[in-house]
Amino acid sequence: MPERAAIRAEAMRLRARFEQAGATPVETAILQPAEVLLDLYGEDIRARAYVTSDALRGEQMLRPDFTVPVVQMHMEHGAEPACYTYAGEVFRRQEDDPDRANEYYQSGFEVFDRTDPVAADARVFALFHEVLAPLGLRAATGDIGILMAAVDGLRTTARRKAALRRHVWRPRRFRALIDRFAGRAPVPETRAALLAAADPMAGAGPMIGLRSENEIRARIEVLREDAAAPPIAAHEVELLEAILKVRETSRNALEHLRNIAVDMPAISAAVERLEHRLDALEARGIAIDQLDFEASYGRTQMEYYDGFVFGFYAEQRPDLPPVATGGRYDALTRQLGRGAEIPAVGGVIRPGLVLGLRGEP
Repeated sequence: MPERAAIRAEAMRLRARFEQAGATPVETAILQPAEVLLDLYGEDIRARAYVTSDALRGEQMLRPDFTVPVVQMHMEHGAEPACYTYAGEVFRRQEDDPDRANEYYQSGFEVFDRTDPVAADARVFALFHEVLAPLGLRAATGDIGILMAAVDGLRTTARRKAALRRHVWRPRRFRALIDRFAGRAPVPETRAALLAAADPMAGAGPMIGLRSENEIRARIEVLREDAAAPPIAAHEVELLEAILKVRETSRNALEHLRNIAVDMPAISAAVERLEHRLDALEARGIAIDQLDFEASYGRTQMEYYDGFVFGFYAEQRPDLPPVATGGRYDALTRQLGRGAEIPAVGGVIRPGLVLGLRGEP
C-alpha cells in the first residue's frame, strides 16, 4: 500500500481535477451525528461504523462516507444547480476481513441539478471514465430504478411493496420476502400458531422488552393482514426474476428490458430513461456497445442509490474493492431535505488504490 502522504497528495490531485470540471471544493466534519445515519440506515450502520458519544452532542460516528454530509450541507445552504468536490478520510469497521482497510481516503464529485438528470448521469460517469482511463479498468453499470419500478408495479399490497423496496439492497432478505409473498415459502409454525390464536397475548408472561402490549398487538394485526393477502402472481415473480438476471452489454440489456416491459409496463419509463442515458453517454464518447450493464448491480453496497449506478474495477486484481463507485441518489435528498428535494448524482474514487495500480510507492 502506498504511503499515507502519497495517498493524500493523490486525493488532492483528484480533487483538483474535479475542480477543473466545475466543482466547488467543500469540507465536512470527521465526526458526524449518529442520529442522522441511524435514521437513514437503521441499527445496521453500527456494525460498519465507529461510534462514540459526546456529553453535549450525543452519539457521534466517524465519517463513514461523504455523500450524506454533503447532501445535508447542500439542502440547507446550497444554490441550484450545484457541483461539489471533496477529499478526505472515511472510516469503516472491518470485523470479518483483517486485510481490508478500516480507514482510507476518498475523492468525490457530486452534481445537484434538476434540469436534465440523464445528462448529469452521463456527465459524472464520463468524467470518472476519463480520469481513470490510464488504469485500464472495467466499468460496470446498473439501474436500481428499474427494479424499484418493477416492485411498484406488482399487484400486491402497499405494505408488501414498501417491505420489498426497503430490502432491495439486501438480496437475501429480498429473495426471502418474494418467496413468502408469492406463497413459495411456508409460514413458520410458531408464527402460524400465533396468528391463529383468538388472543395471541393470552397467557403471555411479564412485559420485559421495549415494546408495549399495544405495539405488539398492532404488529400481530399487520402480520394477520399480510397472511390474508393473496400471493403475488407467479408470472409477475417470473418477470421480476427475469429483470434481476439481465447482465449483458448495455445495448443488448436495453433490448432485453424492452421485451420484459411489454409484459410489465410499470418499468417502461425507467427503461426509457436507460435508453436516453445510453444516448447521452454515447454523445460523450463512451463505447456503450462494450459497456457492461447488470440489473442487480449495486444491490449489496450502494444503499442510498436509487437510480443509475456504476463502478470501476481492476480485472487483473480481483482481490481489490472497486477503485471507484457512484450513482444517483434522489431519494436521499428527499430524506435529508425536510420536504425539499433535488435530483443528485455523484461518485468517489479511492486514491490509494489508484496509486497501487500505478505501481507507485
